[in-house]
Amino acid sequence: MVTLGIGLLLYEAANKAAFITGGVDGLSGVAMWKLLGFFPFDIGGKAAYLYALAVLFLLFTLMRRLVNSPFGLSLRGLREGGKRMPAIGAPVRRRQVLIFTIAAGVAGIAGALLAQTTQFVGLEVLGFPRSAELLIMLVLGGAGRLYGALIGTALFMVAQEILSDLNPVYWQFWIGLLLVVVVLFARGGVLGAAEALSARLRRNAE
Repeated sequence: MVTLGIGLLLYEAANKAAFITGGVDGLSGVAMWKLLGFFPFDIGGKAAYLYALAVLFLLFTLMRRLVNSPFGLSLRGLREGGKRMPAIGAPVRRRQVLIFTIAAGVAGIAGALLAQTTQFVGLEVLGFPRSAELLIMLVLGGAGRLYGALIGTALFMVAQEILSDLNPVYWQFWIGLLLVVVVLFARGGVLGAAEALSARLRRNAE
């Protein structure tokens, strides 16, 4: 609720500061330089796609190394039992502040990519629907899993494309129904369900 309230405050502040943000019209006409001085952002979006894919690969590699590092293991310990971590000398508060800062930095890079590839910045980036979409992607793929974020994003985008074509008015209802089904019958998202199924098959084979 605090996050939602802060988001609404920032949304209204950006709306009032129209001389900076463009208000409800947003900031359009963002001019991008050529990538590496050779590849322009064309209307087909090929350069923007490859650019975003390269940044995603770099960030994913860095996050994967972070998760598998001793720092990442301590973060898992904080998630599973934060009250026990001080017993082994882990600075809980410092680790929390650091990982929140890293997460905010990654989110900032994602926002910069959105502005660069679409060459437009609207007020909806501060709205609740954008945050809700991100949460749905994480839940679908599997919260707390790096690969779950990738799979959940792809699943959400494909489902959105298909359902909006089938029913342009009520496609969000079907997205919500899909989310409910995943929460009820696939704990841990798609990856969690796949891991549970794999473990069951191994037990049956033994």
